[in-house]
Order: sequence, then C-alpha cells, then structure tokens
Amino acid sequence: MHIVDVSGIKIGGENPLALIAGPCVIETEAIVMQTAEQIKRITDKLNIPLIFKSSYLKDNRSSAKTYQGPGVEKGLKILQKVKEQFKIPVLSDIHDMHDAQACGEVLDIIQIPAYLSMQTGLTLAVAKTGKVVNVKKGQFLHPGDMRNVINKIEGEGNNKIILTDRGTFFGYHNLVLDMRNLKVMRDLGYPVMLDPTHAIRKYGVSSSDKRGGAKEFIFGLSRAGTAAGIDAIFIETHPDCDNALCDAASMLPIQRLEALLTQVKNIDELVKKELQFDEEGL
Repeated sequence: MHIVDVSGIKIGGENPLALIAGPCVIETEAIVMQTAEQIKRITDKLNIPLIFKSSYLKDNRSSAKTYQGPGVEKGLKILQKVKEQFKIPVLSDIHDMHDAQACGEVLDIIQIPAYLSMQTGLTLAVAKTGKVVNVKKGQFLHPGDMRNVINKIEGEGNNKIILTDRGTFFGYHNLVLDMRNLKVMRDLGYPVMLDPTHAIRKYGVSSSDKRGGAKEFIFGLSRAGTAAGIDAIFIETHPDCDNALCDAASMLPIQRLEALLTQVKNIDELVKKELQFDEEGL
C-alpha cells in the first residue's frame, strides 16, 4: 500500500481517516472562507486531518445557464487564501488539461472527475504536475479497471494517487455504492476514499432541486464505507444548502458535520486498532 503524503497529512495504511470537505463549487470568497473556518473548527476539535475542497469550475452541469463557478484564475486565488489563512491543503477538480499547470501551482490535490476518469490527455497532464492525483471512479467503470488509470499516472513517474468511489450506475438515473468496490480498488495498492454525498444524487433531476438527492442516506453510507476500510472520506458541505448554487440537494448541512465525523472517526479507530481483517487465503 502506497502511503500518500498531502502536505504532511498521511493517507493510507493504518493512518487515521482523513477528511476532504467543502462546498461543491466556489460561490463567493465569503462563503468559502466561512465554510473553511467552520470545518476546521470541527476537525481541530475531533483531531481529524482536513483537506479543503471546492471547485473553481463545474463543467458537467445540466444547463448552460446554471452557475459554473468563478473560473480557474479567480477560483485558485480564493483557494490559495484558504491555504494561507487556515494552514490546510486544498483540492479542486479539473476539467481541461490546459488548466493543469495553474492548478499545480496552488492545489495540493488535483481531482479528476468521474465522468473524465478515462480521459488520457487530462490524466497525463495532471500526473505531470507531480501533485497528488485523486481519481473518482467513473460511474460506468468496474473498480478493477482503475488499474488502467493508475498505469497512466505511474507512467509519468507519479505514484501519489488516491482512488475514490462515488457510486456506480444502476439503471439510467440511479447510483448504488457497492462496498466491494472499496476493497477491489484498495487492492490495487493505493488509498481509497468514499464520497457518499455524490452517491446519493438522483440523476435526471437538477442538483438544485430538493428532489435531486437523498440526504437521509449520507450517514448510513458513511458508516458502512468506514467499516469497510476506507482511508479518507469526501463530504460536500455548505452552511446554507437550500440556497447553494450547485448540489444543493446532496450536500450535507454543515450543522450536521460534527455528528457525522464523530461517528466515522469512532468506527475508523475500531477498525484500524481493534479489528484485524485477515482476508488472505479465504
């Protein structure tokens, strides 16, 4: 198992569960700073390693008129301010290979979205930055097929890789989280992360529509994934979900974040310190 170091936060192996969290998209600098401050206060209290996430651009929107974010230049400046003020690493996703150099100058983790997980040019451009690469498994991919993505990144001399499951298509509009995927991907030799806040999205309904997500499953899926042995958890959260400009229906209200993290931290400690899973030879 490769241990991935994100600005001093070690992810993988027997290291404690890490959190990647923040609003889906950068709406305003004020909202980003407010959210980062609240999340950090919670993670400091619970002693959970934190990496802040927010997207400078959300390109896979259902309407061209929907808010997409401030763009790479302005968005990265805001994330740089988060890094400097709160002394935490930052992550954003990337949709265009031409953004890779700029992302590499600011971001500690560059994320390849699930829909783009098989895009070779984008993957190679991100790998060449030398930064940690978080690849979300495509909703259409078998978890074992992530080996092909790993090979592309390793081919550029980069072995700082995290693999994330955010659900698999079950029919046209539904996603399911198959907990077997987490072990299959972890057996590829890299840390795995679970993203329950995207797994509960309901496709075919706008993410700004309250019918577009099933938030009542976030806690249960998070507990199950942690028990299955994840290395990090990815939670999109917002101080005012009802009025968020992206993924309003699936983000966790920040007022519930501490309760969720308390549960998964307890499970993670039990799994890693008390339970010894010996699955070889079964």
